[in-house]
Amino acid sequence: MAARLTVVVPTLNEAERIVACLQPLRAWRKHGTELIVADGGSTDTTVVLAKPWADHVLVGPRGRAKQMNLGASMATGDVLLFLHADTQLPADAPAVLEAALTDAQVSWGRFDVQIDGESPLLKLVAALMNLRSRHSGIATGDQAMFVRRDVFQRVGGFPDQPLMEDIELSKRLRKLSRPACLRQRVITSGRRWEQHGVLRTIVLMWMLRALYWIGLPAERLARMYR
Repeated sequence: MAARLTVVVPTLNEAERIVACLQPLRAWRKHGTELIVADGGSTDTTVVLAKPWADHVLVGPRGRAKQMNLGASMATGDVLLFLHADTQLPADAPAVLEAALTDAQVSWGRFDVQIDGESPLLKLVAALMNLRSRHSGIATGDQAMFVRRDVFQRVGGFPDQPLMEDIELSKRLRKLSRPACLRQRVITSGRRWEQHGVLRTIVLMWMLRALYWIGLPAERLARMYR
């Protein structure tokens, strides 16, 4: 019997994108996928727009880790997939996930990523992200991380920190098993890269990750990121 999937989408003022994110998952819901939107107190119409497309729309404290943990706490699926509101899953994702999870040793994983935007540098950024992740066993939220729900609960879910929560969860999960690094690509928006400058954002993100690895607190890094 195939594992039941719950997709958790954290949102904050995503009115422009939320329907485009959720609408393609309508067919998934018809085949048993549960869809949960975990909002962090949007001041736009995100919550109203999401309700027709989701099984549950939850509103809780702001903070991506808090929101994803809230969604996971309400989930009934055997597998959790965390999807950013500006990211689109590949059409064959359900079949790919089911195939990967037939292996009992696969407890978590992520997709390769493609960054949608004008700058040709974004292709290089995505390629480096996928390569680094495949060799390090560390995934990022842009890559649509998925994990068996019992394993997610065993490691304590996402750590309650304002940045690098995906890195920290990966480190915890990696102690249990290597991730399934699926080559099918999710497409994520390059808005944050292009808004602040692609090269500047590359340098900033690599610097923040390096500082995190040497032990700087996530709270301090979040202030630098903002």
